[in-house]
Amino acid sequence: MSNITENNLLAKLGTTIDSVTLNQVRHILNNLAPPDVAHQLETAPPKFRRILWELVDPEISGEVIQELSDEIQIEFLNEMDGAEVASLTEGLDVDDIVDILQQLPDQVIPEVLKAMSVQDRHRVESVLTYNEDTAGGLMDTEVITVRPDITVDVVLRYLRRFEEIPDTTDNLFVVSRKDVFLGNLPLGKLLTSSPTTTVREVMNTEVQAIHVNLTDSDVAQLFQRYDLVSAPVVDDQNHLLGRITIDDVVDVIVEDADHSLLAMAGLSDTEDTFSSIGRTAPRRALWLGVNLVTAILASTAISVFEATLDKVVALAILMPIVASMGGVAGSQTLTVMIRGMALGQVERSNLPWLLSKEFTVGAVNGLLYALVVGAVVSLWFQDITMALIIGLAMAINLMAAALTGTLLPVLLRSIKIDPALAGSVILTTVTDIVGFVSFLGLAAVFLA
Repeated sequence: MSNITENNLLAKLGTTIDSVTLNQVRHILNNLAPPDVAHQLETAPPKFRRILWELVDPEISGEVIQELSDEIQIEFLNEMDGAEVASLTEGLDVDDIVDILQQLPDQVIPEVLKAMSVQDRHRVESVLTYNEDTAGGLMDTEVITVRPDITVDVVLRYLRRFEEIPDTTDNLFVVSRKDVFLGNLPLGKLLTSSPTTTVREVMNTEVQAIHVNLTDSDVAQLFQRYDLVSAPVVDDQNHLLGRITIDDVVDVIVEDADHSLLAMAGLSDTEDTFSSIGRTAPRRALWLGVNLVTAILASTAISVFEATLDKVVALAILMPIVASMGGVAGSQTLTVMIRGMALGQVERSNLPWLLSKEFTVGAVNGLLYALVVGAVVSLWFQDITMALIIGLAMAINLMAAALTGTLLPVLLRSIKIDPALAGSVILTTVTDIVGFVSFLGLAAVFLA
């Protein structure tokens, strides 16, 4: 038995690399399930990632690469020619092949298609015509269809002709002779019905068919709402085009979650934890530059009250409190709104209620912490006027933060800007400026 385990592959490679070690690593690696192999690749620094990839058995390399993140897929695919990519994708489901091809430059895709079999090429081309972020881009064209006028016995004999049925098959799709979608036939119903019963008698006609141009986020919401395992995809004429399965929807959910998390920090949703310094530094530098501009705007607002600051040192000490509280309150509202929009819960009809609710919450918390901070400042500096100034500024900024956090993502979405990407920066700028201006403006009035 090999003395290398899954958990110390990298440790072994890091100490010494020789033919014996590589053979041991190859043996362990190729005895793992493809998702586990992909995990080993994704957790490896670039120095070892290439070595591990070269050790992966070609028979499972296609299954492995489809499990990798987009950035690492591109890293490996860019070093292959069309024939190699075609060989890599052989035997994969159409939707998985399309996902891989969409990572390639446009000029390379025809080379890959040319190297495929005629049947595979036609199936892949039919899906490539749709945007990758739609139901058409997600669907698999490999489906089993039956007619409504045949018996259950005929269906069972028909299924036995297949060596295997597509993965995640929970339903057969019922179509007319012109491939118009009519409903589905659950496998459970098929197995428990009398052999002489016709499909029409046991089929389910109340099926949530998905239009081919529906966005992938909306598809995910439908799967979540109706607890679907698979769903048919249809065109404008209700012709059956393919199906979407739960494994594809899980990928969409994970990608959306990654996007929201990373975008709020100004990072790409293809960010690789182990990407090189040369790739990482420029990406982060760009967003840092954007934040610098917003920080300068906030500093400019402060500079207007330079004379007031010169008079009272305590203002400089207390000023960050107001901006910080506003930033946190606004982020809470912004996060809830972005989540609600992602789930399809925020609509024009309920926006006024949400705005009223968030403003009231901001006002309640603003008044609460105005009293708390005012009391602390009064005891700290023995100055009732200063306590009143910071208390009022706190209330103003928390209410402004609630309004901004509610309206900002809706406004950004309306002008086709991703709220997760731009929302946090704009919100922080607004709460900083409102906090500084309200605090220093009140100070200028009361301490004049």
